Amino acid sequence: MASHQLLVTPPEALLKPLSVPSRLLLGPGPSNLAPRVLAAGGLQMIGHMHKEMYQIMDEIKQGIQYVFQTRNRLTLAISGSGHSALEAALFNLLEPGDSFLVGVNGIWGQRAAEIGERIGARTHQMIKDPGGHYTKQEVEEGLAQHKPVLLFLTQGESSSGVLQPLDGYGELCHRYQCLLLVDTVASLGGAPIHMDQQGIDILYSGSQKVLNAPPGTALISFSDKAKNKIYSRKTKPYSFYLDMKWLANFWGCDDKPRMYHHTTPVISLFSLRESLALIAEEGLENSWRRHRDVTAYLHGRLQGLGLQLFVKDPVLRIGLLGCNATRENVDRVIEALQEALQRCPRNKL
Repeated sequence: MASHQLLVTPPEALLKPLSVPSRLLLGPGPSNLAPRVLAAGGLQMIGHMHKEMYQIMDEIKQGIQYVFQTRNRLTLAISGSGHSALEAALFNLLEPGDSFLVGVNGIWGQRAAEIGERIGARTHQMIKDPGGHYTKQEVEEGLAQHKPVLLFLTQGESSSGVLQPLDGYGELCHRYQCLLLVDTVASLGGAPIHMDQQGIDILYSGSQKVLNAPPGTALISFSDKAKNKIYSRKTKPYSFYLDMKWLANFWGCDDKPRMYHHTTPVISLFSLRESLALIAEEGLENSWRRHRDVTAYLHGRLQGLGLQLFVKDPVLRIGLLGCNATRENVDRVIEALQEALQRCPRNKL
């Protein structure tokens, strides 16, 4: 028996059944889960170091290589949201005193800059008003002026809806001996990305948006140039949990026997594996086409209501996300907006 009496009684709320509403999620994430992904989340647990789990992890790596369009060996999933992949990239690549150039045209650039400052990097911000994107000329001016070891750009800036062009930016960075880091959390699977062919050195994304997996896992890949930067560090990364040398070993990326690092979210990895399988079955090009077509339909319906879109250039607009990107769901959104417009004067929206 315990030597003390309990001071806290069982919470009444926890003695009742769990209640979760059924909602159609059409924001920037998380997205509704496909039935197959839901079913994977209900499978029985296995050990995070069982051989069967290692096989699932290997299949996840192959799926990430497919959706990123990369042959990088240092490719894996991180136990954490997309934001943890941003921290993993910066913690492993930047050392105090390194020059770090950040495209800040929304919240994700702001966060990348703050993390860089916390690490002690000499962080330089290229600030744009929300909705703006970076031309190659602007990037080259920043590279020439600050001589960074790393440039951060967001492909899909979910806080403003802008889609950053990427063709030629990797080649430009390499001309200035700079690595290119790209955030695709809100765009992977919905907009074309070709990591190797576009010369992107570090690419990361999250599980909960177009991939329609539960939040809590993140995808990341490093080019050989980026890997060399990590493995030639003079100082250890600030985070042990996100130390890429340890994670590379645990995910079987270094041809050495796998050693325990941390307990992975096994069930979430089941779901991530299935979400990657679904997009592999649909085909990347088909997924990109579906998102592009439904997004164009949504924009047309919105403009038909007399609304103006924030990002003026259609080529620079981020699209709809995930399995909910259907014309039927767009029609539901438009009906709700029509009702709101009828109830509320335009100047109050």
